[in-house]
Amino acid sequence: MTRVIAALVRHADYQQLQEAPSALQPFPLTAEGRRQAHEGGSRLLEVLSEEGWTLDPRLDSSRLLRAWQTAEILTDELSATAEEKLQIESFAALAERSVGSVANLTLRQIESVIDDDPRFSAPPKDWKSNSYYCLPLQGAESLMQAGERVALHLEERMRTLAQHCTVDTLKLFIGHGAAFRHAAYQLGLISFEQIAQLSMYHCQPVFIERLGERHWRHVRGNWKVRRGNERFTD
Repeated sequence: MTRVIAALVRHADYQQLQEAPSALQPFPLTAEGRRQAHEGGSRLLEVLSEEGWTLDPRLDSSRLLRAWQTAEILTDELSATAEEKLQIESFAALAERSVGSVANLTLRQIESVIDDDPRFSAPPKDWKSNSYYCLPLQGAESLMQAGERVALHLEERMRTLAQHCTVDTLKLFIGHGAAFRHAAYQLGLISFEQIAQLSMYHCQPVFIERLGERHWRHVRGNWKVRRGNERFTD
């Protein structure tokens, strides 16, 4: 039976605003991030060779610049051995959790906006990492809603791939750590408790295989295990 495997790739390091939720920040990769992306491309080449998988020529990327730049570098690294010309396709569905109308404000500014609006109650202290809490603002979503959005994209794209490929095939998805982890929970790959316990290394893929509708398994690549005092920042 032909196998279809998805590589979940967290974008490389970028110029992130301090003390602000990273969701929709429009900034580019750092020099370290570009190095990480090249290293990630080399790692993907190793895995493709070891497993004998064929690379799907369409790389799915978040539309945010840091993800697209990561995908661009991966494309450059992988093009030499690709059977077809590689293409980056960008999708809003792969974005990180949106905080809506307060995008790119600091945590303190966001909490002040909520406090100054008589319609809203104060958010819980853990609102940024709370999987089910959604800010009461236009365009905002919870982490779990973002994960469901990403999980649906993975299901649809990999279902289509499975219908057409005739050899074991790897497809790359370049996106964001928290959204990918919540999607992994939605797909039954990790437990709810593990969402907060795990993170993702920059540009180090986690490989998951689609076995059927909402039936997946983890086949290669390591999640990053958080230290006990490490803050939930992605």
